[in-house]
Amino acid sequence: MMKPSMATLAAAALIAGTPSTSRAESASFNSDTVGSPPAGWLCGSTGGGSPRWTVETEPGGQKVLKQSGSAPFPWCVRRGTSLTDGFVEVKFKPLSGREDQAGGVVWRFKNGDSYYICRANALENNVSLYYTEGGRRKTIKYVDAPVAGNVWHTLRAEFRGTHIRVLLDGKPYIELDDNHITGAGSVGVWTKADSVTMFDGFSYQSGP
Repeated sequence: MMKPSMATLAAAALIAGTPSTSRAESASFNSDTVGSPPAGWLCGSTGGGSPRWTVETEPGGQKVLKQSGSAPFPWCVRRGTSLTDGFVEVKFKPLSGREDQAGGVVWRFKNGDSYYICRANALENNVSLYYTEGGRRKTIKYVDAPVAGNVWHTLRAEFRGTHIRVLLDGKPYIELDDNHITGAGSVGVWTKADSVTMFDGFSYQSGP
């Protein structure tokens, strides 16, 4: 049997025993150090590789989270979050990438091998929903959607029980039921492959 990675063990540890939040919470990066990973987040990748999650400054002076490394599925989850039902939302700006230009959110994140993802891709102009189980990403649904590069978009996932709804820029694109990942987990952001993507305006709320 393959031993779990240190990132997987750390991610599992941060989730254990964390109470759910009953009001909307948000996270900004304005107090973080430029060029370093954000405080209060755990960053890694499913499948190895060399992810690079750092806080950077936009031309207007706003600090944002940027993924500029290359790895199969980079993720960065907010420490101290534990949601079974609720929503997670982020603003993302796909900058470049020859293989992918993706931005996504994760929820019910148990560790780097078990979580849900929805993402939008500027190279493919689509929105998709996946689950990761045993370290393997599996597709639930793809839907065509306009995703312009070098433009800020808002991606949101709403989830309650088996029901999932995915919205891009305020418009719903996916709504269905799926029961692969159950129970509470962390929330965070996600990219794929060589995507260089910026994130800001991260928010989440636990549902009833």
